[in-house]
Amino acid sequence: MSSPPNPPAILTCALTGVLTDPRQHPVPVTPAQMAAEAREAFDAGASVMHVHLRAQAPGRGHLPSWDPDVAEDVVGAIRHACPGVIINLTTGVIGPDISGPAACLRRVRPEIAACNAGSLNYLKLKADGQWAWPPMVFDNPVAKVQQFLDVMAECGTHPEFECFDVGIVRSVAMYVQAGMLRPGMGRPELNFVMGVASGMPCDAELLALLPRWLPPQAVWQATLIGRAEIWPVHQRVAELGGMLRTGLEDTFYLPGGERAPGNGALIEALADCARRAGRAVATPDQARGMLGLPPAGPST
Repeated sequence: MSSPPNPPAILTCALTGVLTDPRQHPVPVTPAQMAAEAREAFDAGASVMHVHLRAQAPGRGHLPSWDPDVAEDVVGAIRHACPGVIINLTTGVIGPDISGPAACLRRVRPEIAACNAGSLNYLKLKADGQWAWPPMVFDNPVAKVQQFLDVMAECGTHPEFECFDVGIVRSVAMYVQAGMLRPGMGRPELNFVMGVASGMPCDAELLALLPRWLPPQAVWQATLIGRAEIWPVHQRVAELGGMLRTGLEDTFYLPGGERAPGNGALIEALADCARRAGRAVATPDQARGMLGLPPAGPST
């Protein structure tokens, strides 16, 4: 009896991120720039666009924005450029006030939103032993996670649980068991974030252990942060059956070490990882089915 074929790989493009200064690196900021980068990634096989919002005033594009008008303009431009695309909106904020992300979720009602699933000491050390930034806590206590899940349930949005460490992966299984993921919100989806200096390292051997702690029926992907060294780990994600993500938020470098000209080239390299593992690249419709999302409507 032949074994079942490997499942198609959902490709996610993280278009711009929250930290990169567009005056130093060519990351998209405006709705037109975001839409153009999204279209290149979409043509290369990305069915999901992970969207961060930036301030639109001249000289302010290095700053995040929680303006619902900006969210509407950016998401609308991406949806127009990429018919049927799945929007995954960021929500990460420090502190207890989630009103900014909540307002953006309510305005654009994305199919998916990031749900940071646990707290992390967010640290980075420079070569001279000095902190790259003052040590900070990315605080995501259970009550805050529940607040986000409540807003996502209200908006018909599927949560993607962002897991920066092994204990956070295990916590998501408890959230599911405790009923925090409501019926109708799709299958549990976990994103293993690897490469943050104070979180999980980008390591293929560690990656292979993580799926054992997934909740039942879960889908998983990995966000890999770094340079060319991340690409063998992307290949391992594909071989293990995970979903794949990259983009200018996560890296500027292609597998050969050269700088990527944009998101499209990064997604092309990611699609190659899937195909080498014997997997097709999922269409947006296939991705919706795999994640338990409703079919695309006329507005998407």
